Amino acid sequence: MGGQYKITGDKYPRMRPARRRGRVVVAAVASVTVLGVLGWGTLQLIDVFTGGDKASAAGAAGCATTARASASPAAVALPKPGGVTVNVLNATTRSGLAQKTADELKKRGFRVGDVSNAPKEYDKKVAGAGVLLGPAASAKTSLTVLGTQLPGAEHRTDAARKGGAVDLIIGNGFKGLAKPADADAALAALTAPRPTPAAEKKSC
Repeated sequence: MGGQYKITGDKYPRMRPARRRGRVVVAAVASVTVLGVLGWGTLQLIDVFTGGDKASAAGAAGCATTARASASPAAVALPKPGGVTVNVLNATTRSGLAQKTADELKKRGFRVGDVSNAPKEYDKKVAGAGVLLGPAASAKTSLTVLGTQLPGAEHRTDAARKGGAVDLIIGNGFKGLAKPADADAALAALTAPRPTPAAEKKSC
């Protein structure tokens, strides 16, 4: 056999056609494209099922809620102790109790009116620490201020009563007025303005 191939021995060279690399490249590109399309579709399905949660989370993160506190003064102006006249009445059998209580109230700045025994309708009929009695207009003013001195007392009003004075009727459960420090703290809490939360504002 002539030409460039020379046959020697009993083995012959195997003559193979050249591989077509172009087809291999095309197949690889097609495979990558198919995988990309499948991955993109999977992500789209995930977004469909979780899109609502993401949107709400994004909305919550994007909107800032702020609440402002505004100071609201007391609805009714409260009088100072010097502007409250108190009649101290003893409804117990303990003598001298009304005068002793009246003296203590005077030291604390209150104006003292009558000091005597309680009328028949209350005499020996008040089981608690006492009763604070005044005209209807004193319910949220003078009685409130006087109540800081005897927290356990019952508050009552009489619509037919005239004038601005109020009564402190001492009952059988009376053990003394509140400690001066506690009474002063209660008075300060009444007169101090209290902040109240205003309507919330959302900024998106």
